[in-house]
Amino acid sequence: QVQLVESGGGFVQAGGSLRLSCAASGSIYAINTLAWYRQAPGKQRELVASIATSSNPNYVDSVKGRFTISRDNAKNTVALQMNSLKPEDTAVYYCNLHWSRYGRITDYWGRGTQVTISS
Repeated sequence: QVQLVESGGGFVQAGGSLRLSCAASGSIYAINTLAWYRQAPGKQRELVASIATSSNPNYVDSVKGRFTISRDNAKNTVALQMNSLKPEDTAVYYCNLHWSRYGRITDYWGRGTQVTISS
């Protein structure tokens, strides 16, 4: 079984920074994608950033230039550095681990961490 544990959420003023971290443990297939999603009240969950094993990161347009995703393959961790935060970044942020092996897709989710940005 795989577990994802997130940390680092909080409350900051607009323009501030937060760093989210996620640690994955358990039986993890080495070729995978780690990602951060977020869900604001009344909205669908959206992909914020993702980074695959030995691959460049991808970002949703609204966070490009402000957020940076990074991973440590040896430790199975992923981080999201969030700078120049805006009130519209307020959401619950979820860590996701995804892989596809022999045609079977596997997804694991963290419990989420609240990020609140005041104007």
